[in-house]
Amino acid sequence: MTAPGRSLLDIDGLCVSIGPRQIVKNVSLGLEPGEILGLAGASGSGKTMTSLAIARLLPAGAHTSGAVRFRGENLGEKTEPALCAMRGRDIGMVFQEPKSALNPLMSIGDQVAETVRLHVAVSAAEARRIARETLDRVGLRGEQGASGRLPYELSGGQRQRVAIAVTVALTPALLIADEPTASLDVRAQAEILQLLAGLARERGMGLILVTHDIAVLARMTDRLAVMHEGEIVEQGATEQLMRDMSHPYGRALLAAARLQPKHGAPARQASAPILAVSDVVREYPRTRRSLWRAALPFRAVDGVSLHVDAGEIVGLVGESGSGKSSLVRVVLALDRPQSGVVRLLGEDFSNASGARLRRLRRSIQVVFQDPYGSFDPHWTVERLVGEPFFLLDSPPASAERRRRIAAVLEQVGLSPGDARRYPQEFSGGQRQRIAIARALITEPAVIAFDEAVSALDVIVRSQILGLLSELTVRLRLGCLFVSHDLNVVRSVADRVYVMQQGRMVEHGPAASVFASPRHAHTQALMAAAALSDGSPRV
Repeated sequence: MTAPGRSLLDIDGLCVSIGPRQIVKNVSLGLEPGEILGLAGASGSGKTMTSLAIARLLPAGAHTSGAVRFRGENLGEKTEPALCAMRGRDIGMVFQEPKSALNPLMSIGDQVAETVRLHVAVSAAEARRIARETLDRVGLRGEQGASGRLPYELSGGQRQRVAIAVTVALTPALLIADEPTASLDVRAQAEILQLLAGLARERGMGLILVTHDIAVLARMTDRLAVMHEGEIVEQGATEQLMRDMSHPYGRALLAAARLQPKHGAPARQASAPILAVSDVVREYPRTRRSLWRAALPFRAVDGVSLHVDAGEIVGLVGESGSGKSSLVRVVLALDRPQSGVVRLLGEDFSNASGARLRRLRRSIQVVFQDPYGSFDPHWTVERLVGEPFFLLDSPPASAERRRRIAAVLEQVGLSPGDARRYPQEFSGGQRQRIAIARALITEPAVIAFDEAVSALDVIVRSQILGLLSELTVRLRLGCLFVSHDLNVVRSVADRVYVMQQGRMVEHGPAASVFASPRHAHTQALMAAAALSDGSPRV
């Protein structure tokens, strides 16, 4: 227990450097038992490095100065074995991607029990009992939380619950959650945030919540610290700081976070949709088979129809597992449907092959969540952006190729000189602009944006959304915008479709669907999204 009158955590003048670069600069923070502290800032602001420095989990070659005191003890003076004993028992960490934190070959019950036995001298049976209680506590009860299940059998939200169970099994005094809900749909996000807040309040656990989502911090935290270029530029009680943010960067962060609903709709022309999906069914074989009868296939997309017109942005929303990604793969002709048809510019795209498929492919492009994962780091931007030219019957020669690449880079707010650089030389937002340039290079009729802004901080997100809206109008593009973030969809979409369990349960003008959702599932999504800026704390 923390002694009376002593803070749980005191950070005094913390600095972190890697090589010649200083990542964290003179950070000072405090945390009391049961308090929730938010750490906000753009990508690269030093948030994650600060949280790793607290737990002494910095990468090799990092150098620190200043002091991090936990329950009055300076963690910088402890040996690595002593720190290993504290991590998991006294200090827990929850990361953004639970897949990387869980062993894919171990059952979820065994993974929680392993943490218990690493730190406490108990029998295997007692560790399993504690594991079962902890899984129940984080909401994994019954069949969905069966101790014998493996991580790959769980949804993203369920895997995050397992990661939290591993972390809180021994009720650590300090919990650091680094972007714990960034990749989750709105309902899973709300559930995880409620779980973390409940653990902090009920068990007197100090919680540091690291995220670029200001709306989440406004609802959840007692105090807020804003980081910019490695420094804390503003900190104080959350409610007061949200009203009286004084630093220019803090004000810019708030302004970018307050997405406004899109007003108006693009002018419609009397013409056929450029993309039309009709009664599409997509099934996958079951991985588990019965000894007595053949397993029925899993129907991921069940009779779905939608359309996209030129010059409009169509939102596609739904929970994880609703069928959005499976539908997008069919729309892009990466998977063939069992029935139904996808028409692109009036032609059957879903069943095209050979030269016809290649010709149609240049009319539809895609931008993914993580462009860096689809970039070859050894290629220059010129080569990356010009790669889709192979889809053309007559790819441009070198001079014309360079001219067109330079023009499309300027379209997305980059300079022609950037063509000679490599992707690792750019920020996350700039890499997303490069991905958009690559999608535009063949002058497509449709671009699918698959969670294309979910990993971006709010300022960069605002810039990319503005670019998307501008390009859609100017180039008469049709955009299919897939996202789990309803606030983002509400700010850019002209129309919206809502999926649940493979089916389309509601669609219509975005303003109407968001203002007056008719289907119970849509209403539940809206409630979980907490669309208003003044949402109550979780």
